[in-house]
Amino acid sequence: MASKSSPTRVIPKNRFAAIRIASLNDPEKQSLLQLAFAILQELHQPGLELPSPNHTRDYLRMLLAERKAEVFGCVYLDNRHRVIEATELFQGTIDGASVYPRVVVQQALTLNAAAVMFFHNHPSGVAEPSHADEAITRRLKDALALVDIRVLDHFVVTVGESVSFAERGLL
Repeated sequence: MASKSSPTRVIPKNRFAAIRIASLNDPEKQSLLQLAFAILQELHQPGLELPSPNHTRDYLRMLLAERKAEVFGCVYLDNRHRVIEATELFQGTIDGASVYPRVVVQQALTLNAAAVMFFHNHPSGVAEPSHADEAITRRLKDALALVDIRVLDHFVVTVGESVSFAERGLL
């Protein structure tokens, strides 16, 4: 008597590969966004090394892109570039935020950071760094250099894109 073999079930390597945005309803899209943000947030927990600039860019876009007012913050890192803390330091208006180097340096010293990455959003939807963005980045970099803290990057974030100062050669 021949034995009946059950059909082999192929499990795809990526369970989400077949999902198409058009096939999702609004609550499902919201759940998927929350899951994606939770995954990116998990990669930026204290004590973890940052996996890549692209992961950080995605995390910051999800964190800041929908904000209606400008927010400026820092990711403080130890000497092995592991996250100590990611902090929103300043909130502004629709077209700017006042950033105080003293506060950034003070927080970096309190956390014993060896390096930092800055981030802020542009509610206008235009990710291009302004002259004011470049000027405050220089001021912060100079202030932090006095206490031997390296500036690794500054990300300008919008809903559709983000710009890295390091990739643009602006640091």
